[in-house]
Amino acid sequence: MGETERVKRLVMYYVRHFRTSDPFEIADRLGVLYQFGNCKFSGCYMFLKNHRYIFLSDELDREEQKLVMAHELGHAVLDRKVNCYFIRNKTLLSISKFEKRANLFAAYLLITDEMLMDYKGFTQEQFCNCTGYPKELIKLRLQ
Repeated sequence: MGETERVKRLVMYYVRHFRTSDPFEIADRLGVLYQFGNCKFSGCYMFLKNHRYIFLSDELDREEQKLVMAHELGHAVLDRKVNCYFIRNKTLLSISKFEKRANLFAAYLLITDEMLMDYKGFTQEQFCNCTGYPKELIKLRLQ
């Protein structure tokens, strides 16, 4: 099984098990702690003293919060012991295997099959404008 398929199955499991694709609700149910504050980065995942923490910038709008949270949650479940920082203009283009996996996780969590059906016939740009998600995330989901 390839990396994409493994991430997709994990996302599908969480969505079915918790009956939500909201990354904040899933984090709550998994015991991943998160906090908003004055961060230098959009988001940050840290593994400290056997606990998983996500820190989010309080300057993000609601859609950005969801995107960054989904990405950092990907780190929390896929790469538990690796500390990672989300820098929006670099992370979505990153070639790091950790960042690629977290991006895939976010793409499959946030862009559901139902959403793809609802926006069938839309261009990627129109989809981005309607959802607030960046093109890179949509491209990952459509691969």
